[in-house]
Amino acid sequence: MKKQLRSYGIITVGSVIFALSFDWFFAANAVGMGGITGLAQVLNVLFPALSVGIGTILLNVPLFLAGWKFIGFHLLASSLFSMTVSSLAMDGIALLYTFSPMDPMLASICGGAMMGAGLGIVFSQGATTGGTDIVARLLKLKFPWLPMGKLILIPDGVVLALTAIAFQRLETALYGAVALYVSSKVMDTVLYGRNASKVAYIISNHWQKISDAILAYDRGVTILNATGAYSGSEKHVLMVAFRQREIVEIKEIVHEADPAAFLIVCDAHDVLGEGFGEYQKEL
Repeated sequence: MKKQLRSYGIITVGSVIFALSFDWFFAANAVGMGGITGLAQVLNVLFPALSVGIGTILLNVPLFLAGWKFIGFHLLASSLFSMTVSSLAMDGIALLYTFSPMDPMLASICGGAMMGAGLGIVFSQGATTGGTDIVARLLKLKFPWLPMGKLILIPDGVVLALTAIAFQRLETALYGAVALYVSSKVMDTVLYGRNASKVAYIISNHWQKISDAILAYDRGVTILNATGAYSGSEKHVLMVAFRQREIVEIKEIVHEADPAAFLIVCDAHDVLGEGFGEYQKEL
């Protein structure tokens, strides 16, 4: 129970941050927003009596019903809580304070960053804010290797296109696209940034010297047997997983041992096991 209360407390913080980003940067500067909130913006223009918060709740009902079967009750319950908090916070903040307009590009960048941070916090607890976030969760079941930030771009991009048509103002959607891109980057940083890692593949005639130096640096090394396609000669390829902050030291170690070494450094989305992260089931 204590763990669950902590989780819902974190969801509340993320939901309020999401709502604040909408009122402060999107609504105040006529910047289009993706997802169900973007559709609620359109409805608010057509029917001013229908607030964005209430419109968001109404539009989310069929999506929550559709997601129940595939996502499960726990995610649905926490997402319903997050959606309710964020929607009511949007209307509450709007009633309490009216934010002044600013440069639309600045609003798009800052709003996207704040929205991404809020969504990342909510997603980190296995919840969503509803709407196209649920669509992204459903896509995650089909494409588990894709990060949430990229998955959410798909449905949100469609909504932005509809927003441009409804508002008959291309700039609204273009600024929204900038905010959406920034949001996806910040969201992935919040979700995966703490475990950002790299994998290096090293091919060298002095592989043993390089291996010993990396082991002395307290990083593990895996030796892969390979054959050069052109020369036909046997090769040893060193595979090393390391934290992103260690990249400078790893490159220096390789260069000092063999300036002619062939080094490939790749991004590693998840590195699990000793010295790195632990497995957590994707929700």
